[in-house]
Amino acid sequence: MQDILIVSGTRPEIIKLAPLYHCLHASGWARPHWLHTGQHGEMAQQMLACFDIIPDMALERGGDGLCEFSTCCRQLLDNVMADGAWSLVLVQGDTESTFLGALCAYYRHIPVAHVEAGLRTYDLGRPFPEEGLRQMVSRIASFHFAPTERAALALRREAISEERISVTGNTVIDAQHWVVQRHRLQRRMEGRGHLLVTAHRRENWGSDLREICYAIADVANHHTELQVLFPVHLNPVVSKPVHAILGGLSNVRLSPPLDYLQMQQALLDAWLVLTDSGGLQEEAPTFGVPLLVLRTETERPEAIEAGCARLAGTRRASIVNQIEALWSDAAAYGAMAHAGNPFGNGTASVRVVGRLKRALASDERRREAS
Repeated sequence: MQDILIVSGTRPEIIKLAPLYHCLHASGWARPHWLHTGQHGEMAQQMLACFDIIPDMALERGGDGLCEFSTCCRQLLDNVMADGAWSLVLVQGDTESTFLGALCAYYRHIPVAHVEAGLRTYDLGRPFPEEGLRQMVSRIASFHFAPTERAALALRREAISEERISVTGNTVIDAQHWVVQRHRLQRRMEGRGHLLVTAHRRENWGSDLREICYAIADVANHHTELQVLFPVHLNPVVSKPVHAILGGLSNVRLSPPLDYLQMQQALLDAWLVLTDSGGLQEEAPTFGVPLLVLRTETERPEAIEAGCARLAGTRRASIVNQIEALWSDAAAYGAMAHAGNPFGNGTASVRVVGRLKRALASDERRREAS
């Protein structure tokens, strides 16, 4: 049996690694060990429970700031990696936990597998610090599981050898299929559905977030029959302007952040999604919900190219104009709704596990021969 260490720390990582964990468990050749770094606390515990996962190891978070967390987490991760005969360390995405897991494995000469590799904006400030972290992980990973051919192309252009790259689709689609089936989710809302909004990214704080909120207010006032659901991030930098601008509108519901099941239900019930989130760009097309990206660029351009999403930017007029265009043009809306999901069909985990099985078995044969 091959002992594989899965490192996660944030809610999105758990969502995208959970189907891989279950697939590895069922494989018959791998023994996955789940490590939670503590980067996210209560939100992460809810997510783990949603996917029926009990971590084998849970680190205690050191300090509130990113620097304190990183310093403490790196030492604790190194202790774990020193104590085990790990065949592989599996990380996902572009968080601080992702980077620390990969770095500690690299220092211990343990192969690193990077899930959702190859996402790029090539602007180190947007998104920050994710763009820098994922580029650094790509320099030290042994296996690169790209969600799309475009992501794989970015890796090839960075001189990563072809045999280390696999195009698998995105495991977030696997996670959606798993929870829809497990929890029997289905659409509950009749008619058009609601406008689902999320906005929390650091680069949109300040004037951009206010512009977004004013755009939503314009649309809500113009279409009083349209219900708006806006789960609001708890950070006061986000929550204060959102509540100040939108709090008095009767058809705008400002809710606490939704857990994963609630968000999947909200997507199922949506007419349109307005978001600066990366994950929702991947998830909304699964349910045929058009999406407007509240950013000027995206590391997921496949959604734009496929036609299931559009860049709306953060300017009030641009956002309003794009929403109104979809409201009045049924053909344009239908084209987006039926564009399909360019990020996969729910089989990414099977592809990742198959590739790892072949690679690790080959490594074991080489060791035995020597």
